[in-house]
Parts: sequence; structure tokens; C-alpha cells
Amino acid sequence: MKAIVVCSGGLDSVSLAHVLANQGALSRLVSFDYGQRHLKELDFAARCAQRLSVPHHIIDMRSIGAALSGSALTDDIDVPDGHYAEETMKITVVPNRNAIMLTIAYGIAAAQGDTAVATAVHGGDHFIYPDCRPAFTRAFEAMQHAALDGYANVTLLTPFVDQSKADIVTAGAQAGTPFAQTWSCYKGGALQCGRCGTCIERREAFHLAGIPDPTVYADPDFWIAATQGTQA
Repeated sequence: MKAIVVCSGGLDSVSLAHVLANQGALSRLVSFDYGQRHLKELDFAARCAQRLSVPHHIIDMRSIGAALSGSALTDDIDVPDGHYAEETMKITVVPNRNAIMLTIAYGIAAAQGDTAVATAVHGGDHFIYPDCRPAFTRAFEAMQHAALDGYANVTLLTPFVDQSKADIVTAGAQAGTPFAQTWSCYKGGALQCGRCGTCIERREAFHLAGIPDPTVYADPDFWIAATQGTQA
């Protein structure tokens, strides 16, 4: 198997890249600039590609991202503080983002002779991101088989789709992922904020996995109150 990983530079996708690299299955990374305010994550994706000695494709989607307005990730809208399980986090949805990115990744895979596209969507994404849910990934893979019928046979790999972020931390640690060299925060400040949904989920995942979190957060303890009632 030769797999291209859709890599944002975050904990999940970098861990997936390391897992596949350890299996000898990683062919390349692809990342997307869609005008996200946390653009610095692409630097961490580039470091991952360099570390694993694979090609890195960065796709300029800024003009597309400008049309996908209304999200706190792309517009001048405050990223809310709080856990992903809160209704307020739906403002971070970028409509059809994964569908667009995966379509491009499939095209690159077919052109380059890769046999799989891998994405690190996981169970924690399901609540607010419809294009991270198992029903979407199954339907998308079926659609791509039809789109490439007779030209290429590319599989969609979603090894984490039914797992928690704590499971990803565990898998990433086993694969030697340098977690400090990943960026999750949606706010894109000098430090990861520790208050937005993805920071809280990240901090909680290390706690649940029983693995030390090397991340430096601007507010390292906010997650404790934010996760009360979510671990029952």
C-alpha cells in the first residue's frame, strides 16, 4: 500500500502520518491553505513531511475558502471557548471542507500511483462536523470508486473514525510522534490557547490516555472546568 495522508499539521493527522510511516505505507502528505486563521499549522505539516522524508503538496484553496464564509476558522468571527460538545462550536464548521480536500487528495493519489488516501477523522469530530462521520466517509469512498472507475483503484483509509482522540494519542505515542511538533489551536496565536474546543479536546485526550502532554498552552488549566460532565 502507498498512502497519501491529508495532513493539517495537527495532532491527529501527524500521528496518522507517523503510524503509516512506521508501517512503510506512507507515500506523501497533502495540506491545504484555505485561508484559515490558524495557518501556522501548515508549518507543522511541512516539518512532518521533512521529518518523514516524503513529498509535501500544499494546495492553495484560498479563493475557495473565501467563498465558504461564515466560519470562525476563516472569517473575522471569534473562535468560541469551550468543549466540542457545546452547541457554540458549530461556528467552526467550514461547509464541505473535508469533501473538497479529499476529492483533491484522491486526484493526486490517482495521478501519482498511490493506492490509498488516509484521513485522521475520529469519533470526537462526529458531533459537529458532518463530513467526519462514518456515513460520509463510506459514501465518499463509494463515490470516488465510481469517479475513478477503470483508471485507478484508491481506497479511503479512516483508521480513527470510530476511535477517540485519546486512542489517537496512544497510537501516535507508539509510533514515536513528536507531539510538541503539532499544532491544534484554532486561534493561531503565539501559543496554543488552551481554551478553544480543539485545545480542550487535545488536553483532555492526553489526560485520558495517561500520556504526558508536552504542549505549552496559554491557559493550561481551562480544560478541567470545560470537560466537567463530558467524561461520564
